Amino acid sequence: MRRETVGGFLLVAAAVIAIVMANTPLADVYEKLRDARIGYAPWHLELALGQWASDGLLAIFFFLVGLELKREIVAGQLRSMRTAIVPVFAAIGGVVAPAVIYLAVNWGRDGVQGWAIPTATDIAFAVAVLAVVGRGLPAALRLFLLTLAVVDDLIAIAIIAVVYTEQVKPVPLLAAIVPIAMFAVLAHRWAHWFSERRGAAWAVLLPLGILAWALVHASGIHATIAGVVLGFMIPVRKGGAGLAEEFEHRFRPISTGFAVPAFAFLSAGVTVGGLTGLANTFTDPIALGVLLGLVVGKPIGILTATWLTVRYTSSQLDPSVRWGDLTEPVKISV
Repeated sequence: MRRETVGGFLLVAAAVIAIVMANTPLADVYEKLRDARIGYAPWHLELALGQWASDGLLAIFFFLVGLELKREIVAGQLRSMRTAIVPVFAAIGGVVAPAVIYLAVNWGRDGVQGWAIPTATDIAFAVAVLAVVGRGLPAALRLFLLTLAVVDDLIAIAIIAVVYTEQVKPVPLLAAIVPIAMFAVLAHRWAHWFSERRGAAWAVLLPLGILAWALVHASGIHATIAGVVLGFMIPVRKGGAGLAEEFEHRFRPISTGFAVPAFAFLSAGVTVGGLTGLANTFTDPIALGVLLGLVVGKPIGILTATWLTVRYTSSQLDPSVRWGDLTEPVKISV
């Protein structure tokens, strides 16, 4: 379960099962399961299982993403600003181009306000698919996609918070700083203790992480951002074998074997609607705008922004990455 290829196959299998169930007589069973609500209502945590998967379980995956990026920034390939800035600008291009294409297709129509739909990259699916089909590609490409997808998601979360959220509640958002700060202080101060004693992190750090997640969720901002922030709070030792590596070793199987496949299963059950539904995809302006924004806009935006950044700044791609190789993670990010 610590191998990403295993996680990739599990995610793809879970997604296929969800799509099959959603388009067969099992659709009612699938929808009832996905929409079943559990949780504590007074704390605004009575959520559907689909919401628990996308907001809660996926935070585990994002925690590991935060760990990996922190390690690469401190001691890996992202130490150099010249290298790190390329996927950041690529992500910006991958957000702008799909939005422009969607607006061009839907300008003056009722669906114009959906311009943000094709801007986001589903990082969990993207990384999993890259693990399955991109095993022969340079390792630097995976890091490029990971950084691009995280920045892409952060931009999408910011768009949702600013444009689509009726009210971002500042009090719980500010309150989340307290458990996050405590999490960071404890993780740095007693890193060796947490590394040696497996139960210590569950007893001390996990409650703080859950509290931080709940407060961010209560603020109206997508709570998976709490996972990335908490991942960045873990100390990284430049020589390796630190708490970040230990936590990644411990929690990777939970993410790979349960959290991400459960998210895929509860999120991918889209009703196609038969041949008529497929035909409508190519005639409905909203569907067409999303399709063109993702399939055409994402590759154009990412590759163009990458080329402009490398061409007109001092930034550079990792030496192991060729332009031909770069098209693979760009296609996956669609």
